[in-house]
Amino acid sequence: MSQDVVRRVVSSGRARAEHPLATYHVILAATLLLLVLGLAEVLSASTVASFQSFGSAYTLWLRQLLFATIGVVAMVVASRLSVTFYRRMAYVLLVFAFVTLLLVLVIGRDVHGQRNWIEVAGPFRFQPSEVAKLAVVVWSADLLARKQGLLTTWKHMLIPLVPVVAAIIGLVVLEGDVGTALILVPMMAAILYVNGAPLRLFALGGAVVLGGVAILSVGHSYRLARFSSWLDPSSDALGAGWQVLHGQSAMAAGGWFGVGIGASREKWDWLPEAHTDFIYAVLGEELGIIGSLLVLALFAAIGIAGLRLARTTSDPFIRTASAVVVAWLLTQATLNIGAVLQLIPITGVPLPLVSYGGSSLIPTLVALGMLMSFARADARRSSRPPVTVRAR
Repeated sequence: MSQDVVRRVVSSGRARAEHPLATYHVILAATLLLLVLGLAEVLSASTVASFQSFGSAYTLWLRQLLFATIGVVAMVVASRLSVTFYRRMAYVLLVFAFVTLLLVLVIGRDVHGQRNWIEVAGPFRFQPSEVAKLAVVVWSADLLARKQGLLTTWKHMLIPLVPVVAAIIGLVVLEGDVGTALILVPMMAAILYVNGAPLRLFALGGAVVLGGVAILSVGHSYRLARFSSWLDPSSDALGAGWQVLHGQSAMAAGGWFGVGIGASREKWDWLPEAHTDFIYAVLGEELGIIGSLLVLALFAAIGIAGLRLARTTSDPFIRTASAVVVAWLLTQATLNIGAVLQLIPITGVPLPLVSYGGSSLIPTLVALGMLMSFARADARRSSRPPVTVRAR
């Protein structure tokens, strides 16, 4: 009897996994769960900073709630748009990205040594490099889909793709935002890999990237301080190592099940950027190892669903765009979580869907809505009955 129950459960699970809309449902569920977790943790982690800056413990959270509401609406709209619409918007997004990235160099505002923000209205700011990620996804996928028959030669694969994306990366670096540049590089690698670029090209590109990172780090003292604090945070415990050490303290205090949402001690002005770059540390303190692993599992679910879509689709545009969105989100999550766990140096990038900030949250939700649109389109294509031609 028990074996029959297990067999039915396995059969039911396999049927759900093979359902045409399974990818859509996985992306939607994981996205909403991460968003809810993020809202709960921003509410907890931002109260002290919010009270100090605005006299109210809820100002930052109410802004995040507004960003999330706008982002969810944008995600729903994006999930209903056609693949054709996205392809038509490719050059519009690319031009917008270049214009705003150039504009931020002229009228941008410096934040923590990075000139990558444009003041919009009142307290709200816009970060063009976040929209540039979405532009790279859509434009590159449209470009290579148009050139599918020509990609066997290096010239057609690399030109104009690499110069254009390299120009975007260069503008981002000029703004001082090396973290976003480190996300754009794997995105370009994913574009090339999905479209059959030879492996020796990645070896050459990796060497160039490592050399560039080394040069950029040597030229700025605060980046060298981040690197040294990663190697040995206790050597400057009251300076560059402070954030790393208190992030570790938060993670250690959480144990298996955490101290409970809202009960973090590190958020009381001990852990810098508790509601932005280091929100994963507060989450680990309040929700413990179980909550931390849940976040990892949700990102893994989005990644697996996106890669499944890229692998099974027959549309070259969907294949490239899906793979690059996965590279974007998983690279950004890895850079953020890896810094909190002291696996890599701090790069200052937010945790997608979880950290405070509308400039990151809204484009991320739009990108995930686009993946849902692709999943729906692919499901309709796969469920369409084959056309039979009757012989005369």
